[in-house]
Amino acid sequence: MQNLSKTFGSMVFGDSTMRERLPKDTYKALKQTIQKSTILDLSVANVVANAMKDWAIEKGATHFTHWFQPMTGITAEKHDSFISPTKEGSIIMEFSGKELIKGEPDASSFPSGGLRSTFEARGYTAWDPTSYAFIKDNVLCIPTAFCSYSGEALDKKTPLLRSMEALNTQAMRILSLFGRTDVSRVLSTVGPEQEYFLVNKGLYDQRKDIIYTGRTLFGAKPPKGQELEDHYFGAIKPKISAFMQDLDEELWKLGIFAKTEHNEVAPAQHELAPVFTTTNIATDHNQITMEIMKKVAQKHGLECLLHEKPFAGVNGSGKHNNWSISTNTDINLLDPGETPQDNMQFLLFLSAIIKAVDEHQDMLRVSVASAGNDHRLGANEAPPAIISIFLGEQLTEIMEAIESGKTYIQKSDCTFQIGVNVLPCFPKDTTDRNRTSPFAFTGNKFEFRMLGSAISIAGPNVVLNTIVAESLRIFADMLEKSKDLKTDVKELLKDTIQKHKRIIFNGNNYAEEWVAEAEKRGLLNLQSMPDAMPYFIMKKNVDLFSRHGVFTEGEIHSRYDLLLDGYCKTINIEALTMLEMAKRDILPAVGDYERDLAKTATLKKELDLDFDLEKSMISELTSLATCLKQSIDALDNALIEVKKYTEILEISKYYRNGVFVAMQELRAVADSLEMIVGKKYWPYPNYGDLLLNV
Repeated sequence: MQNLSKTFGSMVFGDSTMRERLPKDTYKALKQTIQKSTILDLSVANVVANAMKDWAIEKGATHFTHWFQPMTGITAEKHDSFISPTKEGSIIMEFSGKELIKGEPDASSFPSGGLRSTFEARGYTAWDPTSYAFIKDNVLCIPTAFCSYSGEALDKKTPLLRSMEALNTQAMRILSLFGRTDVSRVLSTVGPEQEYFLVNKGLYDQRKDIIYTGRTLFGAKPPKGQELEDHYFGAIKPKISAFMQDLDEELWKLGIFAKTEHNEVAPAQHELAPVFTTTNIATDHNQITMEIMKKVAQKHGLECLLHEKPFAGVNGSGKHNNWSISTNTDINLLDPGETPQDNMQFLLFLSAIIKAVDEHQDMLRVSVASAGNDHRLGANEAPPAIISIFLGEQLTEIMEAIESGKTYIQKSDCTFQIGVNVLPCFPKDTTDRNRTSPFAFTGNKFEFRMLGSAISIAGPNVVLNTIVAESLRIFADMLEKSKDLKTDVKELLKDTIQKHKRIIFNGNNYAEEWVAEAEKRGLLNLQSMPDAMPYFIMKKNVDLFSRHGVFTEGEIHSRYDLLLDGYCKTINIEALTMLEMAKRDILPAVGDYERDLAKTATLKKELDLDFDLEKSMISELTSLATCLKQSIDALDNALIEVKKYTEILEISKYYRNGVFVAMQELRAVADSLEMIVGKKYWPYPNYGDLLLNV
């Protein structure tokens, strides 16, 4: 791309554009709103709207939309043109401050978990000035929050903004104890690494299961998968490289800091990682990134799959949520510094996080729960369903020294030497990286690795922000009464480590021994979404989110119902898709193959030739086809049986333990048939075609 510095952010009404196009007083007032969360005056909004409209029209935009994130997990938009009629019968291009600040989509048509009824349709979108407007497909997109007529949050953004405010409030209390008068705001920051698969579009179009559900419901293991470990960080194929270059260009235009890209572990799997930014903006950017990925892929004759487990037998896709806390003065509060053992401020924030993760491991598990992620967690490619923290050797030793009251002695040799003179020596990191840990400290941030690739990062970050805010609140309540801060901080650190050290585990999270050890420690092991969701509505969690103003009790229960309903619908769609494929495509294909084998056997018999091979193959096919029909009937019956249940949790449990089990049995038989039915008869492209033919 020519002149990247000019192209980057060219489709964003960002700070430099606002400074250039807005009057100084207007720009100052808007920045005050963004930085200090003050209310924006309508007269200021009118000036901003007019400048935004002129800029967008110059860029080719004809429409605007309030771009929001309903609880579907994807984005929504309703387009309105800038045109307004004149008395003379012509048009003028207008966009008012009122239109900028507020929109009014139909709130009853989006999932609300019971917060809205069909006859209660009014809802509002409200401009979020902390996330810059941008142009996509010739439409000016204005990031907004979405709420009901009665004020309930109907989206992902509103609770996220509330949680960020909660974290800021409590973190500022702690910083004031340390005399940090230069800091006026604390923000959580995120860099979400996005994994995805790319497959040939022509092959994708032949797979009903991927089209309907995002994953393969049938598919025998190919002769070669990821066994040779030759795809990870391997040379990028020209077609994929061209896709990545176009993707970067589109994302850079939208001001998205796409930085790192590489092949992932499984064939056809890749990863994109951005630079860190404020959590709210990172969430918006990740939603845009997933949408742009799919659009750019199609231009290259590809399909982008974001499902957590599109292919059985190879790695699924996650989204690693690199989370930290920073001040408005650009200080990372999770940076240990040269001597972390003496950095009381860092150790206090670290201890707050340890306490938060231990006490609210249930909510962290809930935040990543989905039907798709149930396939992935604990499958030797992603962290297990057990929450734990990896601190690394140095921080663990510091914490142990604090607990025991001993002095930590820092190791002197921190230089990494390879043993080849021509290669440079460089400082060695104080901690290794544990890729099996669900929540790992990686130098100056925590990497929450349990998120599935398709998920909005809003939910997990709402939980992270809120649970850490709660720990900081408790710490601040205690320390604000202190008469000897240094002594009381040391005692608080010691007490916190003693109570919550069970959550720290630096070993192999995949090991069977860890499962037994975690149980001994009293850690939760919530294997599936129906196992996890009841914790969401427990009183301690309702009180937690209500206390910090992140969710009302009604908003929590609505999301509980909505998420479980989505889980049930997902498995139901998958089951119906399997039945259609098995009945209409696989059974007839097996019959066609049997018929042709029978014809061959008859011809051989007439020619007095040995037809034992055909007899043996027909016998095996007939046996498996009978099993296939029985498995189809069992899945049909399971879908009938589920109708007996009325309570959403019981319905979800039956989908997990009844319908899903029947689906697995049907798949096992069909995959066995795929291995023996002639390729020209099998109705779908196989795994080898999908994974290796890009």
